[in-house]
Parts: sequence; structure tokens; C-alpha cells
Amino acid sequence: MDFLIGGLAGVGAGFFSNPFDVVKTRMQLQGELQAKGQHAVYYKNIPHAIYTIVKHDGISALQKGLAPALWFQLVVNGVRLGIYQQADNYGLLRDEKNNTKFVNSVFFGSVSGMCGGFMGSPLQLVKTQLMSHSAKQIAVGTQHAHPGMMNALSKTYRKNGLVGLWRGAHGMMLRNSTGSASQIVSYAMCKEWMDNNNMFQQSKYLPAFLASNIGAIVKTITLTPMDVIMTRLYNQGVDAQGRGLLYSGLADCAMKITKTEGVLAFYKGIGPSYFRQAPHSVLLLVFWDMLKDLQKSYQPLSV
Repeated sequence: MDFLIGGLAGVGAGFFSNPFDVVKTRMQLQGELQAKGQHAVYYKNIPHAIYTIVKHDGISALQKGLAPALWFQLVVNGVRLGIYQQADNYGLLRDEKNNTKFVNSVFFGSVSGMCGGFMGSPLQLVKTQLMSHSAKQIAVGTQHAHPGMMNALSKTYRKNGLVGLWRGAHGMMLRNSTGSASQIVSYAMCKEWMDNNNMFQQSKYLPAFLASNIGAIVKTITLTPMDVIMTRLYNQGVDAQGRGLLYSGLADCAMKITKTEGVLAFYKGIGPSYFRQAPHSVLLLVFWDMLKDLQKSYQPLSV
């Protein structure tokens, strides 16, 4: 049940944050392996990017990749929040005063995120490729032109097998490990601090709301560099053997970005990334708390 609750919380959050994910993906691919000033800028900022996408691709394009995005949320957050909750249930995350153990929380947040990232990697792969596809006038990155999620999955499998579906998974695992640990630990400790100091107790879920906003800020800062690398690895074209045409792996991608675009390129799309992470973290973690409370209040009928 802990795994289902985590997954459902992720699905609820994913629907509302998906448009910012589309914008983030486009901005992270803009100017790929080109020096600043040497490429067209189709997406100047968040409002301009939304306007440009709607103008050329239609308003429905803001929900591109929604199907794999929601399945991704179900799988990834089901696994990571489920594992984290199980660790809590077994008493591995708290001391004798019921306070969160920082090191333990970081460890299980990282491991659970890594496991979730591996399981959800094929969905993130096709989600990225669907989100990047656009009208020719505003196209950035490699254009894959998949008509939908199932077509993208089957085409990738036919071309490169199971290995092709998990291409770039190592980047996703590292990204999710970092993001999960930073988000869940900052959320748990901030919420706990407010509860222990009797702050913002007007509503049961107000501390969760405020703590999840802090979690979103911490996660965005720590996650974005790996998110840029992951987006590039997933969206690049591949040869007949499934090898990337632009990057051979994490280190190669990081080196080429630094050399051609500069260090600041690792924070491309940080604006829409935050505006995606903020509502997503709030909805995800508040939904998670609410669903856990609902589970606790449910009393099965005795037979």
C-alpha cells in the first residue's frame, strides 16, 4: 500500500506540473553544443516560451508527453516513496525522540530515488523525446517525431532492444538519487522543526505545504545540472548499435557542455525547473501526507 500511495501522489502532482516540464525540456536543449550568441533563441524565458509553444504547436503542446509523464510518476514515486516509507516503518529513519536522523534519511532518500530512477528510465526517455518534438520553426535538439508513448517504446525496443529502452538510465539514477535525497530530507526536517516548535499549526497540512516549498528550492538547485545532462542523453540520436551520436556517457556529456556552452549551461531551464518543482513538490508531498492519513484512518471491517 505504501508503494501505491507514493505513486498516486506523484500522478496527482504530475498532471499540474507537466507544462513547466515541457518548457524546461525545450530550454535545456536550446543551443545544444553551441556557444552563447551562436544559435537562435526561440525560448527567452518562461512566459515567452509558453507563448511560442502555443503559437506554433497549439495549446495542447503544453501537455506533450503527459501519458509517459504520469506513468513515470506512478512508477518512480511509487518505488522511491514506498521504499522510504518502509524504512520509516521499520524504525530506520528516526531516533528515540522520533526525530529524523539526517544521515539515515539522506541514505534512504538517495537509494530509493536511485531505484525509482532505474525503474522509470524508459518512460523518462520517451517523455523527453515527445516533449522536445515541435514545429520546425522552433525545433531544438534531435527531433524524434513519435506519434505517442506506445509507438516510441515499441520503436526503441525494435531498434535497440531492452538496452535501448534503458539508454541513459545511469544519468537518471544519479539525477533521481540527488533530487530525491535533497527533496525528501529537507521536507522531512523542515516539517518536523515546525511541528516541534509549534509553528504554523493553524492547519494540519500548512507545515507540509511550507516544508515542501523549501524542499522544491533545495531540489531544484541540486538537481538541475544532472537534469540538463539527463535531458541531453535521452534526446540525442543513436546509431544502429544504440550508441549516442553526440555523447558517449555522463562524463563526455558534461565535458562537451562545459567546453562549448560554458559552466552556466548546466543551469539552463532552472526557471521552469523551479516552477515545475514547486507545485510538483507541494502537491506530491501534501498528497502523500493526506493519503497516508487516509490509510491510517481506514479501519477494515472485522469478519
